[in-house]
Amino acid sequence: MSTPTILDKIKAYKLEEVAAAKAEVTPEAMDERARAAPPVRPFKDALLQASINGYGLIAEIKKASPSKGVIREDFDPAELARAYAEGGAACLSVLTDTPSFQGANEYLVQARAACDLSVLRKDFLFETYQVAEARALGADCILIIMACLTDAEAAALENAAAVWGMDAIIEVHNEDELRRAEMLKSQLIGINNRDLNTFETTLDTTRTLGRYVPEDRIIICESGLETREDLADIARYGARCFLIGETLMRADDVASATRMLLSNPLTAGGR
Repeated sequence: MSTPTILDKIKAYKLEEVAAAKAEVTPEAMDERARAAPPVRPFKDALLQASINGYGLIAEIKKASPSKGVIREDFDPAELARAYAEGGAACLSVLTDTPSFQGANEYLVQARAACDLSVLRKDFLFETYQVAEARALGADCILIIMACLTDAEAAALENAAAVWGMDAIIEVHNEDELRRAEMLKSQLIGINNRDLNTFETTLDTTRTLGRYVPEDRIIICESGLETREDLADIARYGARCFLIGETLMRADDVASATRMLLSNPLTAGGR
């Protein structure tokens, strides 16, 4: 019997969490909460607009990670959201997974209320209930991680997001996952440079996969980005949108660090 991977362990506890959540709030009641949530803020459009002459930055609010432990001690989601907005981020990403990332649903609520930016719920989604839950929290976009899901599960999550008017980022780590992602409708393709089983990171993942992403899709480079030189380098491979958390979360002045990262973007051009 093979040893469970990190993703296997995450899926096991996540399904337990969903079952517990359903026992507390029925799917019908969660749908009611989703319908009562504030209107969706356009996520994809915000990224596209920002990437025309600059970069579309999804700035991440992340307290901790499984590989690095606590990243930021003075953790205030609302304050961080305002700093990211001031620094020029196009969108936010908020970790809501607790066991692995010390995230919480209320962090997303607090961050979204503190600024006008569109927000991605960063979590491991397996059931459409979690999509309604994301909308109920005020999320404008969800993450669909192909490494965790069957094609049918991924399609169900994407369809649920569309029902609620939300965007979806389809996250891939290799060519096989990219081919599967292409069967879905979303234009947003997130290339994660971090191997979710080993947590090792290399920008070569985007450099390699970027050339295979269809022209009608938008590449979002995730993980391992630290400097504006990194962004310029990866922009040459077709990515003008980036999801960055740890580098900015460790900064003393988050707004200033965000501004610096986005300064002097590589001139926009076709892939």
